[in-house]
Amino acid sequence: MRLDPAAAVRDFQAAAQDARDLSAGLTELQFQWRPAPEKWSIGECLDHLNTAWGVLSRFDRRIAEGRSRGLSGAGPFRAGLLGGLYIRSIEPPVRLRLPSPKLYRPRPDLRLEEVLPRFLQLQEQLQRRVEESQGLDLARLRLSSPVTRRFKMSLIEWFAFLAAHQRRHLWQARRVREHESFPAG
Repeated sequence: MRLDPAAAVRDFQAAAQDARDLSAGLTELQFQWRPAPEKWSIGECLDHLNTAWGVLSRFDRRIAEGRSRGLSGAGPFRAGLLGGLYIRSIEPPVRLRLPSPKLYRPRPDLRLEEVLPRFLQLQEQLQRRVEESQGLDLARLRLSSPVTRRFKMSLIEWFAFLAAHQRRHLWQARRVREHESFPAG
């Protein structure tokens, strides 16, 4: 699997537009509505994605480290075997359902006016990190997972993973909005 930083920027821009389109005209009731007690609302899907704010400082440290070590390189980059499998496994449509770690579970009853702007700002920040990493060998800069230190991926794999993860949960949120019992305005 070949990964390109420019594609990551486009993916983050597309996620922002998708979230805007998905949330357009929603009432708070619709934003918080769940198709079943164990299923997430549109708001919960977006709030779960907002937990990625926690990785930005880790990206910043790796980018600074890459600059100080002179790790230059140009993409596209190749994903490693495990990183590529991980990225592909979370793409929609969802085939493999995994419970979200406690740290990344969404908060209930969130307001659209809080969650959506935070998500849109996150997309800008993710794009900024990709742009700041230009010229670095993104395949050599590795970060461990916030969930388990044993699992590591390169910075370019993390960018691709976050983009795929967002597509997964925006797809999930779209399915909520298209649900036959979705409340009318």
